[in-house]
Amino acid sequence: MKTISLKFKGYWLEINKDSIPKQSGIYCVYTCKYNAEKNTVSIHKLLYIGESKNVNVRIQSHNRLPDWTSKLGYGEELCYSFAPIASEDRERGEAALIFNHQPPMNEEHKNHFVYNDTKIILSGKIKFLHKSFVVSDE
Repeated sequence: MKTISLKFKGYWLEINKDSIPKQSGIYCVYTCKYNAEKNTVSIHKLLYIGESKNVNVRIQSHNRLPDWTSKLGYGEELCYSFAPIASEDRERGEAALIFNHQPPMNEEHKNHFVYNDTKIILSGKIKFLHKSFVVSDE
């Protein structure tokens, strides 16, 4: 069984998304509310999980941005988390996260997991994600 460990960093608000690392990784898109007085973010909902060899560039020019924005409630904005991952495990890790969590804005990887058994261990900024789980290719 392949084990993939991911440590998510975040959260970056939409206005600050240019600060997301320019690295290979997996990212999550959330709805959130920012409290300027306390400088805190309240995460409301996981919308989407994606992967890229350069997460910063991908998020900056993502074709799904209008779809994500359409899901914002009153006073909400988009925010992002990011976990670096080696290129050889990126697509498998993304597929496992999508299959297990079923984000509403993802379409691919929701019904089938095409890889061998995979254990995912998560840490860091993982609101609405399970800390540890196994996905099977059955």
